[in-house]
Amino acid sequence: MLATASGPIVVNPVLYATVPYDPVRDFVPVAQATVYQYVLVALASSPLRGIDDVVAAARARPGAITYGSTGFGGGNHLAGELLALKTNTRLTHVPYKGSAAALADLLGGQLSIMFDTVITSVPQIRAGKLRAFAVSSGKRASALAEVPTLQEAGIAGFDISQWQGFLAPAGTPRPIVERLNAEIARALRAPDVRERLVTQGGNEIVTGAPEDFAALIRTDLQSYVKLIRDANIPAQ
Repeated sequence: MLATASGPIVVNPVLYATVPYDPVRDFVPVAQATVYQYVLVALASSPLRGIDDVVAAARARPGAITYGSTGFGGGNHLAGELLALKTNTRLTHVPYKGSAAALADLLGGQLSIMFDTVITSVPQIRAGKLRAFAVSSGKRASALAEVPTLQEAGIAGFDISQWQGFLAPAGTPRPIVERLNAEIARALRAPDVRERLVTQGGNEIVTGAPEDFAALIRTDLQSYVKLIRDANIPAQ
């Protein structure tokens, strides 16, 4: 069985010219385990006070608004590309080798905005160093319940998040898939597992049938095909 994040399954097969597997043909979805969102943030002292200010500034000076990411093709890079598409603006992507360096430059005033993971941004938001504009998913983040989604903030159709889940090799018998699904759901209900994933990891636990996970994978693949095509991101 394969424990995986969403990137290798729904982004890499679209972003890269070749990968040594087919995410649909070669695997059987067993269970989604978690989901985590990004939160769009800016320095608290920034003149950007909300998403409307970001859009207005980007339209007034195309390319002047910069955003950091954990690297090309990462979730927060693609979230920035989606924001540019949804608002008909041009943002400048600045890739880093990891979130720590990007967040440091945001706090230092070298970046305009950033889609950061909720877990890493919350301490800076609570300390008054960052201002949260909106979260990236269709539902609010439990750790930032007071922060609206981008859809609620007026960016229609914006919904991007990352997940973790379990896949089995293609051809795995259905009874085994169902047993694995049930055991994973049981494990996710354990208090120590919830503590590690939710409190320490910033994830939200998701349980459901294998069919639910399969539908999510299909939907995400279609969404990333459209995003990467519409944003003119070249195959790597």
